[in-house]
Order: sequence, then C-alpha cells, then structure tokens
Amino acid sequence: MPDPNPAAMAFLLTRRSRPAKTLAAPVPAREEVERLLTAAARSPDHGMLVPWRFVVLQQSALQRLGHLAAALARAAGLEPDRVQKAALPFSDGTLAVAVIYSPKPSDKIPEIEQLLSAGAVCLSLVNAALASGWGASWITGWAAYDEQFRCDGLGLSADERVAGFIHIGTETVAPAERPRPDLSAIATWVEA
Repeated sequence: MPDPNPAAMAFLLTRRSRPAKTLAAPVPAREEVERLLTAAARSPDHGMLVPWRFVVLQQSALQRLGHLAAALARAAGLEPDRVQKAALPFSDGTLAVAVIYSPKPSDKIPEIEQLLSAGAVCLSLVNAALASGWGASWITGWAAYDEQFRCDGLGLSADERVAGFIHIGTETVAPAERPRPDLSAIATWVEA
C-alpha cells in the first residue's frame, strides 16, 4: 500500500495560478529562486538529456524586454492594443524565469518527449513557487514566438524556443476559482 501525502494532494487539488499582472514585489531572493529551480529541475526527463534551461529575468531585464517587445510588435504592424499586450508582462514584471526548450540530439528520445519535459518543468516551477507561498503564473504570448525577440532579447540559439515565462512574486489579489473540466467528459476507462 502506498504511503500517502495528504498535504501534497490537498495542494494539487486546490492549486491556482495567479495572473502575472497581479504579482508584485517583494519577490523571492536569489537563494529561494535557486531552490525553486532545483525543484523544477526534478521534472520527468527521459534519457536525462536536460532539454531545457533557465533564464532568470530580474526587473531591469524585464524592463529591457518590455521595450524590445513593444518595438518589435510595432515593427510587425500590430495594433496599438496588441503592442501594449506584448510589452506589459515584461514592463510590469518584477521577476520571471524563462524556461527555454533546448532540444538535444538523440537517436532514442524523440523531440516531442523533450518538449513535454520542458512543459513539465514549467508546471513544476509554478507549483514549487505556489507551494512556497509565492504567486506564480506561466505565460507565453506574442514575444515568446517571435524569432528576433528570442535571439536579441534572450540570446537563444536558432533551435531553442521559449516554453514559458514563469512570473513569480507577491500576490496582490486572490483570484476567483475558475470552472474546471468535467471529469466524466474527459476521462475514458478501459477495462479490457
């Protein structure tokens, strides 16, 4: 019989991301961020390829990225409201971790499994932050998919992508619970 962890299960059944725009200072100190990254790095990783890495973005880096996102969005001809939406997560942010999908060559581990590992790291980082009492949110947005933003703003190589920006900070507003999927509509039981 398994040894249950009721506190962990209660956390998972009630966890709720906090919208990035509602997070503010104070943010975790470097030592605590390293602890959160250590927890996230324990995510499933078939073949131990470590097909992801972290870029910790402090407030001044986020400000720079906000300006870059706005400039690139304007140059792409986006409407003013979309330009602002592209910049705000950075210009209003206080701390974020970019989880970078960095696939590794492998004859045994397909890229899809490496990508799924990067996604698991994103969720694990959000959960580690929430479990530590911080607010956290996993977002992407227009800039995450823009090649020039990835290269000029984050220094990514041509084969790297942003799996997510994990914003971490102090929760300023408790979010309302949102509807959850109806389990009977999404679960199929196969007996034979």
